Amino acid sequence: MSTNVLYQTSARATGGRDGHSATLDGAFHVKLVVPKELGGPGGEGVNPEQLFATGYAACFLGAMKYVASQGGSTTVPTDASVTATIGIGPRSEGGFGITAALQIALPGLERSAAKVLIEQAHQVCPYSNAIRHNVDVELHIV
Repeated sequence: MSTNVLYQTSARATGGRDGHSATLDGAFHVKLVVPKELGGPGGEGVNPEQLFATGYAACFLGAMKYVASQGGSTTVPTDASVTATIGIGPRSEGGFGITAALQIALPGLERSAAKVLIEQAHQVCPYSNAIRHNVDVELHIV
């Protein structure tokens, strides 16, 4: 399987989970902090799970819009939203793993149409494809 890359970006992290990360083009810079739940100080800053959640939510909403634009009879409501919940913890096999759940709101769309759209989006979303067979993703219509 190969990917025809249409866009790529680069980011550099320093200091690990309690450092900084920034895109090399200077468009984005963030202070990283370990959450209290993982033994860190918490406080001001973000962590990789928060960054993953924001990226996955935006990407999945974009995937739904893409699917809808491909000739289907469904359109994504302007007030649609995706809330991604990402968890982290130790795996029974060793190391750490993540969990993922998406709460998808498609106001005004019939549940059956929403379900089809979500399932199709889950097949084309780059984040879903990146973690498929590694992370069980829960999809919930709200």
